[in-house]
Amino acid sequence: MYKFFSIVFIFIGLSVHAQKANRYDSTLKIGKVGYRVSCMNRAKNQNVLSIKPIGFKSESREVAVDIKAIVTSSEIDDLNQDGFPDLIIYIIEPTGKTNLFCVSSRENESLQPIYFPDITNDSQLSKGYRGQDEYKLVEGILFRKFPIYDADTTIKIPTKKARQIMYRVMVGDRGVLNFKPFRNFELDID
Repeated sequence: MYKFFSIVFIFIGLSVHAQKANRYDSTLKIGKVGYRVSCMNRAKNQNVLSIKPIGFKSESREVAVDIKAIVTSSEIDDLNQDGFPDLIIYIIEPTGKTNLFCVSSRENESLQPIYFPDITNDSQLSKGYRGQDEYKLVEGILFRKFPIYDADTTIKIPTKKARQIMYRVMVGDRGVLNFKPFRNFELDID
């Protein structure tokens, strides 16, 4: 009987640990200003993403957003070169596709979304695209890399090339912030 209860407690402990391991909770700062990002990541298709500004003026409040994804990581940088910290949150959608959820600081008073374009809306950049995106943020420039596939959808193995796209945040109509591709090239991969 003792062994039975010991095994039950071990399984309960492991399941509680596994649930905590899925939770995403991170604080990112530049100087004294930044964000606390948290998400329980309970389900692949329904979660609440919480973004709490840190060091902002008192009017700024925590934002909670329903997302159909899980949060995997986040980064902070001044993406629009205005002197205030911006945030990129990497999420994985139920389809397995990695996507971005981005916000910008409006002079440390409030938050503004930064829109990331759907690559399938650009026929040139999406040629050979089937997902498997990798992202890297370097000094305010977002790099996106993915393997290139042949047009024949029956071929399941990518070519020996990858496409890399570089994005900058630009101000669009009515002050809306958008990631805009400004350079792309193909790389040989092994």
